[in-house]
Amino acid sequence: MANKNDSARYASVGAWAKRCYLAGRSLMDSMLRPHGLGATQWYVLHQLAEVGPTMQRDLVRLLQIERATLSIVIAALVRKGLVEQAEDAVDLRQKQLRLTPAGRSLWGELPDLGFIQDVAFGDFSNNDIEVAARVLKQATERLQQYAKRAKT
Repeated sequence: MANKNDSARYASVGAWAKRCYLAGRSLMDSMLRPHGLGATQWYVLHQLAEVGPTMQRDLVRLLQIERATLSIVIAALVRKGLVEQAEDAVDLRQKQLRLTPAGRSLWGELPDLGFIQDVAFGDFSNNDIEVAARVLKQATERLQQYAKRAKT
């Protein structure tokens, strides 16, 4: 059985990962607010601007959000005239998303949010960043696998 110090140490990894995420997300939100966007809307625009037209169902997996939440985000972007939905040629129930000209124009005006990563990790060695990413990735995968096994 692990002692309290071990438990606190491991719990603090998750707590600090969450705090780091929330601090970055808060900074991101403050940079996007003047443009009338939230972080999830930015992620959708980023996908469409950098990758191109994307099936809406694929964004659920890419962004790891609920389908209903994504529907609300997409509806807001459509209302703003930034994104358009088109029926998929193969499955008419599925929607393909793409930027409108207004969406592409806004994307060009948005601040480059890469500075957030630079602020957070700029003084760390590549090795430190690789280790942190590897540990968090493996921990995430382990938790996801455990959850899958627990469901069956």
